[in-house]
Amino acid sequence: MVVVMKLNSSAEEITRVNGRLQASGFQTHMIRGVKRIVIGAVGDKQSINISSLEAMPGVEKVLRIMKPYKLVSRESKEENTVVRVGGVNIGGTGLAVIAGPCAVESEEQLINAAQAVRRAGANILRGGTYKPRTSPYSFQGLEEEGLRLLAEAGAATGLATITEVVDEDSLARACHYVDMLQIGARNMQNFRLLRLAGRSGKPVLLKRGMSATVEEWLMAAEYIVSSGNENVVLCERGIRTFENSTRNTLDLSAVALAKTLTHLPVIVDPSHATGRRELVASMSRAGVAAGADGLIIEVHPDPPAALCDGQQSLDPGEFAALMKTLRPVARAVGREI
Repeated sequence: MVVVMKLNSSAEEITRVNGRLQASGFQTHMIRGVKRIVIGAVGDKQSINISSLEAMPGVEKVLRIMKPYKLVSRESKEENTVVRVGGVNIGGTGLAVIAGPCAVESEEQLINAAQAVRRAGANILRGGTYKPRTSPYSFQGLEEEGLRLLAEAGAATGLATITEVVDEDSLARACHYVDMLQIGARNMQNFRLLRLAGRSGKPVLLKRGMSATVEEWLMAAEYIVSSGNENVVLCERGIRTFENSTRNTLDLSAVALAKTLTHLPVIVDPSHATGRRELVASMSRAGVAAGADGLIIEVHPDPPAALCDGQQSLDPGEFAALMKTLRPVARAVGREI
């Protein structure tokens, strides 16, 4: 359930209500909107008298949340959440663009990519440092050396940084180097990792699992938020279907649906969704038109030489051209780049 506090409720009244809930065995979370504070309470509603709770000073009303995902639901917070990553907002009226190579391969490769995406208008640099690959013989990433290079490239270009984490060790190391953590599709239901990300204090990008329903995706986000981290961004990256002409099937209906079900920002990954360089631009524009709060796009200085995912990576010229075509689409749906 959620306890909606009155507009003029005092800090003392909020503390008193929060204490009452905790004393009754509820796990509480402060949800701070633009106009008011809502206290999310997870627990057995039979352990507290709702009428007496509503009678407490400062309480406007108590609402029961019907969705299984409580804290990420729009029932708990009507306003859109804006997640701050470095100096970049994801959500709101701006369109966040995350770009960079699938994997950090070398200092030269990464700094060239970072400079190129910065010039074109991207505001967050991506770079894989721990790579969960299908084949054990594929490039697995530079790990901590890659994290160091990513931090240096971010500092040199003024870009915020993001990298994928795959386990407790990689998460702990990444927290020292990057601005945002990514939980990949293969780990969407790695519940221990989700809880650790929730306790990390870092914003988290949560990719949808390749066979996950929208509800399962939101329940995974609930693990992170319920562990104390409200700064979660959802990422639609395509799902596995019978179609094999693209790497995955980009489910843009899930973007529109998620925006109605949750207050969290939702972005689109057209690179992994299609697996084909020539489709990335059109699916990027479609994602923005569908209401996405941002994009995450693979960009490599020399895609044919990439150690992974070269076939879906744009070169700097292609990325710059894409950014130009995105601006009018963004303006048409009330966004800015």
